[in-house]
Amino acid sequence: MMSLAGRVATALVLSAPLAFSAEDRSVDWSDLVDPSVQTYEDPFEDLSYQQIESLRTIVRNRELLNDPTLNEARMADSAAKINTALEELAEDGIDADWLIDQRWIVADRRKKAATAANPNLDGQTVTLAGYAIPAPLEADGTTVVYLVPERGMCSHTPPPNANQMIRARVGGDWSPSTMHEPVRLTGKLSIEETNHTFRVVDGNVPMSSSYVLEVSQTETMQDLMTGTSTTNDWAESVADRIRAAGNRKTGGAKASE
Repeated sequence: MMSLAGRVATALVLSAPLAFSAEDRSVDWSDLVDPSVQTYEDPFEDLSYQQIESLRTIVRNRELLNDPTLNEARMADSAAKINTALEELAEDGIDADWLIDQRWIVADRRKKAATAANPNLDGQTVTLAGYAIPAPLEADGTTVVYLVPERGMCSHTPPPNANQMIRARVGGDWSPSTMHEPVRLTGKLSIEETNHTFRVVDGNVPMSSSYVLEVSQTETMQDLMTGTSTTNDWAESVADRIRAAGNRKTGGAKASE
């Protein structure tokens, strides 16, 4: 189990204040998405579970009616289910046919919101803290990790959206010592869609990312605890708070389990 000091350290790394300057451009995960496609009309958003199920019933049974091998009894059953679902939705003031026509439009909007990268960050040198997932080496032997915003992603929980995961090529000899190791990476960020599948903990996981980071600097929790981080102001401030919390008998800041 991670010690209290370690948990506090992790929290402080991932919540360090953003600072934008010529030397360093720290970004938050929310900065990675393309803001121009995040707001859109979604007519399905306010539907109840039962209303969504009624729409699925209509779509599913209309597809069945197109099956030339369907017997008359099954056709009558499907037609009855369609009519019942249409009537229920009409009573709620819902135009089922219009909504069904909208489903692919909304799906495309959702996909763009989940994958579109922020064009203002393309080619920029950025610093971002997160959790590193080890990945297979590239053909030239370069270490690769995937940086995600929350511990457990891609193993205990599904992968994040593509614009919330970074494929990072790490220069130097660092590689994660554990799964989901807390780390702060600095490097040149490029918008580049990548799709790879490899084993993470219990099985193969598709890893889709909208970004590639060419890492020039890596800061781990050990760097902070030993004071060897090269970003002195940030490291010293965070390390001091970690030591102070660890030295207090009460444990200092309350860390979540």
